[in-house]
Amino acid sequence: MKPHSLTHFVLELRGLVFYSASWTFMAMIVGALSGSASAFFLWALDQCTNTRLAHPWLLALLPLAGAAVAWIYLKYGSSVEAGNNLLIDEIHDPQKMIPLRMAPFVLGGTLVSHLVGASVGREGTAVQMGGALADQLTRLFKLTPENRRILLMSGLSAGFASIFGVPLAGALFGLEVLAIGRLRYEALFPCLIAAVAADQVCLAWGAHHTHYVAGVIPALTVWTMAATLIAGALFGLAGMAFARSTHALTALLKQIFPYSPLRALGGGAVFALVMWVTHAERYLGLGVPVIVEAFQHPVLPWDFLAKGAATVWSLASGFKGGEVTPLFYVGATLGNVIAPLLHMPIGLFAALGLVAVFAGAANTPIASAVMAVELFGGEIGVYAAGACVMAWLFSGNTGIYKAQRPGEGKWRRHHTIAEGK
Repeated sequence: MKPHSLTHFVLELRGLVFYSASWTFMAMIVGALSGSASAFFLWALDQCTNTRLAHPWLLALLPLAGAAVAWIYLKYGSSVEAGNNLLIDEIHDPQKMIPLRMAPFVLGGTLVSHLVGASVGREGTAVQMGGALADQLTRLFKLTPENRRILLMSGLSAGFASIFGVPLAGALFGLEVLAIGRLRYEALFPCLIAAVAADQVCLAWGAHHTHYVAGVIPALTVWTMAATLIAGALFGLAGMAFARSTHALTALLKQIFPYSPLRALGGGAVFALVMWVTHAERYLGLGVPVIVEAFQHPVLPWDFLAKGAATVWSLASGFKGGEVTPLFYVGATLGNVIAPLLHMPIGLFAALGLVAVFAGAANTPIASAVMAVELFGGEIGVYAAGACVMAWLFSGNTGIYKAQRPGEGKWRRHHTIAEGK
């Protein structure tokens, strides 16, 4: 090796050591903060859900609770109202620090939503807490705008990983969610460290995640793969319908009720009345028991439609939480319905629906397929990849995150070889 080559190698090695050591340190801090926040959130969420189940009359307070949270956001939290979209926008175009108040605001708002029975999720809360806590390190370490982007992506990964117990999927989520059809590899190492650390810290605090069982995975054949691709397309259309309905109804309710507390009051009153009249308790809150049920035996054929409608209405009315767990519900129950029609196992298609509808709605097929492997084991890998990619293709160029940028696209119309182009 020539002297100048050796010098270059030593300098490059020293740079890599410094890079990996510094980002390991910062990412572990992000993971510790986010994992601790998620552990507390999961515990508090269980308390709120159990309290609501023990006192069904709390549903009557849903309109007032929603109006109160909306008023607090309007008065004191307008700078963090955009939630996940604010984080994504800041990663694309850094402007100013994420206010720390985002974490307690979204935590409190989500817990109130679940206490009174709104049909919302939990991923948005964990991701926003992770991002807001991570960004507080920007000033401490005097990070450049580019390094701040990486730090925020690490916060997104840490929040997602710790709330669902999927560190690998969490790491990929932070890279994949920013743009449709593009991964941000420059943040791969920090996102991985932050996601793994957050998951381990969350578990160390005693947090528990729901365990889903897909059952026996059949051997791969031409038909089982074809059935999976057909189902994947349907899952993608369901994800697209969910995302577009949420955006459209949100815009409509904002026109009808420009004042957000009144929007939450009116929307909450309609939601509570419909749920009470129809005795539709299975569509309140996260709906985890119904998701578990979808893996075991046939569920009501309209469960996926009802849960989707309940969540779209709750989110459009302004209730805080997220979309992912309700999307799990929609996907698992839709897979449960599709499975017998395609002569496939219910457990397998519930599992595929759980990840694939989310893949389509969030435009994150790789993270979703990896999540399936983490949740259900390696045998489901090929099926999960097929379902998630098809769902992504058929979900259109919009998603649940409006700040998501167009990347390389999902497919292109090519001229034929015969045309010589």
